[in-house]
Amino acid sequence: MSDSEMPNFGELMQTAQRVQEDLSRIQAELAQKTVEGSAGGGLVTAVANGRQQLISLKIEKDIVDPEDIPMLQDLVVAAINVALGRASEMAQAELSAVTGGLPLKIPGLT
Repeated sequence: MSDSEMPNFGELMQTAQRVQEDLSRIQAELAQKTVEGSAGGGLVTAVANGRQQLISLKIEKDIVDPEDIPMLQDLVVAAINVALGRASEMAQAELSAVTGGLPLKIPGLT
């Protein structure tokens, strides 16, 4: 490899620093963005942020049946899974803009 083909170490470090700054910015932005997932026709709704953290859970009073707790539990799990799936998709879309589509696994974001 000739000198003209070798990457410039200084440029490589600057690029790495820019990517790190962009990732930090995206992490902060994703913490502020939310998505919803629902189950049971909207009777159970979960809200998660882009860091895949559950923010809130709303259960309509009509769905609460003390005689059928397993159904309520299933709906809660389903709503949370939908919300977290959407949060993951949102994070992947945001990250791909910075990484140029490279598949990166970043804890708390993917």
